[in-house]
Order: sequence, then structure tokens, then C-alpha cells
Amino acid sequence: MSVDPTLLDDLEWRGLLAESTDRDALRAALSEGSVRYYVGFDPTAPSLHMGHLVQILTARRLQLAGHQPYALVGGATGMIGDPRDSGERTLNSLDTVQEWTDRVRGQIEPFLSFDGDNAARMVNNYDWTGSLSTIDFLREVGKHFPVNRMLARDTVRRRLESGISFTEFSYVLLQSHDFLTLFREHGVTLQFGGSDQWGNLTAGVELIRRSAGGTAHAFATPLLTKSDGTKYGKTEGGALWLDPELLAPYAFHQFWLNVEDEKIGELLRVFTFLDREEIEALEARHAEKPFLREAQKVLADEVTTIVHGQAETENAKAAAQALFGTGDITGLSAATLEAALAEAGTVELDAGAGIPDVVELLTLTGLAKSKGEARRTVAEGGAYINNVRVEDPEHVPAAGDLIASSWLVLRRGKKRFAGVRVR
Repeated sequence: MSVDPTLLDDLEWRGLLAESTDRDALRAALSEGSVRYYVGFDPTAPSLHMGHLVQILTARRLQLAGHQPYALVGGATGMIGDPRDSGERTLNSLDTVQEWTDRVRGQIEPFLSFDGDNAARMVNNYDWTGSLSTIDFLREVGKHFPVNRMLARDTVRRRLESGISFTEFSYVLLQSHDFLTLFREHGVTLQFGGSDQWGNLTAGVELIRRSAGGTAHAFATPLLTKSDGTKYGKTEGGALWLDPELLAPYAFHQFWLNVEDEKIGELLRVFTFLDREEIEALEARHAEKPFLREAQKVLADEVTTIVHGQAETENAKAAAQALFGTGDITGLSAATLEAALAEAGTVELDAGAGIPDVVELLTLTGLAKSKGEARRTVAEGGAYINNVRVEDPEHVPAAGDLIASSWLVLRRGKKRFAGVRVR
């Protein structure tokens, strides 16, 4: 099938090529015809996160350009985990890894097309690794890996003092064997991954050359960092999970709304499918009027829609408008409210004890420092329950006022708010 000859130029412009094997050879391969490529995801957690999203979207870009994706979920490598600087991973059970494998697979599938001439394929490396004998593995793969070169790898070298197990030390052999297997059985000639995987990627290319006499290619996407050099991908509550059960779409949308101005162009290039003209025009408007945060709004809407769908994006925007007093708050779901109020703070009450009056609620939530201050707030017209102004300091919300059967949203003034969950 025909391929887009501008693919590599677009990847370079988007900043998605941190490293690559011979750039001219890679360009030629991607221009001459459809290339079969793969990217792997280890199920070391029940969900993928922001870092994985870079790889998923890059896989989608290659498929849209006419190339055929093989998305590998590491049912075998997930039993071990790639070595990391912070120390040995906890080994999960086979049942846990298999469950996470199914979850991860389900998260990847919506991003790729499984129809057409370059239909995507999902593969699991447990299928060819689970029954592989130790002797066969050492003879076929191990003999091609000089130990001195393995010791020189950055992650291994940093871990030598604190200690690294033979299990994690051998991870590179397993990943390289995956590339060799896909090369032999499916004609896959390109692998990509994050820049922290560069040693593994090139090891696979070298194994194909040594073991099969073949030619393969690899490239690595950059590690995304904030302006201060720390990693992106964290929210106040932890990782920026793609699973809506672990991170509500509202919180996901808010993360992108709040990214720093200095990084907005980079993130638009990496995480959206807007074209160069659109992004550069958006950057120009943002540089002129950054206080409007137009670029962040576009980024948040685009990425949330890509990951969670248009409906969840609209729900997230409606929730934000409702919380700040410009929309209907009563239709919000319990999950959206919980996510939206997590940062503002919440208190929990026992339904059996009854719901206190507004003065007590303002004090309990910390919106007022004392009952006297709470009464003054009510008298001055600054107290709201579910976006409705409360004028009586003795007002007690009824059970029918609870949103999603359990929530009250208190607000003082225009921007200070807190949640009350009645259990």
C-alpha cells in the first residue's frame, strides 16, 4: 500500500526522535513501502499512563502513514520488569500479570485500526517465551550478548553498587528475543520505544544481525520532563493513569489544563494530531496572550477526547463550569464530583447523625475559620450550597439536596469550594 513519505519529517518536527539507528536507512525503509513495526508494553501495573501514551500515539501516527503495527503486551517480560534506577521491582504472580495483560491490551486496542491492508496485530510474548527452555534460550540468544557490554549499559551500571538481580540483568535478552521472533515470524523490521529503552532497542537490532543476518531499525522517543527537569506524568494523587477507574476523566482533563506555558508547544506536538500550521498558529496566539490559556484548553480537550472520548471531555468541562458557579451542578456523577473535589478538600459525614446547618458545614470544611466567620459569610451573601446562595445561617440541607445521593458542594465567594460526602 502507499505510504506517507513525510512521516519521518513529521516525527522529527514533533520532537519524537530522540535517538535512531541509521537515519538515512530508516528514512529509506519508511519511504519505500509499508513497514511492519512493533512497540511493547509491559503489564507491571493495572493501567497504562502518560508515558505509555507517547508510544501509543506514535504507533497510531505510523499506522496512519501506511505502516503496519504490532502492539506487544509483555505477558512474559511483565513477569520480570525492566530494570529501573530506583531498585528491584516486586515480582507479581502469573495470575496478576495475566489480568493486567488483558487490561492493558484493552487500553491499546481503541487507538489502532484492525482493518485494512495495514491492520494492526496484538501479540503477547508469553506465547513464545513461556515454553522456551533455558538451554535453547542460552544457546540461541545468550551467546550473542557479551557480558562486558551488558555491564556498560547505563541502568545496569547505576545499579551495580546497590545491587541488581540476574533476573533484571537478563531483561534485555528477553526483549531482544521478542524482536528476533517478530522479525522471523512476521517480518517486523522496526521497533521503537522510550529513550530509557534505547539500549534494549539497539540490542534487538544487533541480535537480528548476529543471529539471522537481517537488517532492522529502531528509534526512541524522548523522555518528557517539566521545565525544572522532573518527570511529567504525575498528578497530586499519583500517576496520570489512562484507566478512568484509576483517574477520573475530569482530573485527567484538569492535568492538561494546568501544564506550564513553557512546555505547551512540545506537548501539543507530542500528544495531539493537530497539524503543523494549527499548532504554530496556536503557539503564536498563546505567546501574545498567555493569560487566556487557549493552548492549554485546546491541549486538554484534544488529549481527553483521544483517550476518553468527546462525551467525557464535555462532562469534564461542564463539571469545571459547574463547580465555579457557571453551570448546573446537580447532574454531575459521583465519580466526577469526587475527582473534582479531591484537590479542594472533602469531609465525610455519617448520614445517621444528620446533616448540620450551613454554618457548621462552612466550619467543618475549613471554608470559614469559626462559626462567627461563617455567619458573617452567610450574611454577606457569600455562602453557597450546590451553587445556590444560602441566606439563612440556620439552613439545613435536606436529603433531596444531595447530588448523586451523597454529595454537597459548598462554596464561599467565587472560587473557594469544598465537598461534603454524606455516607
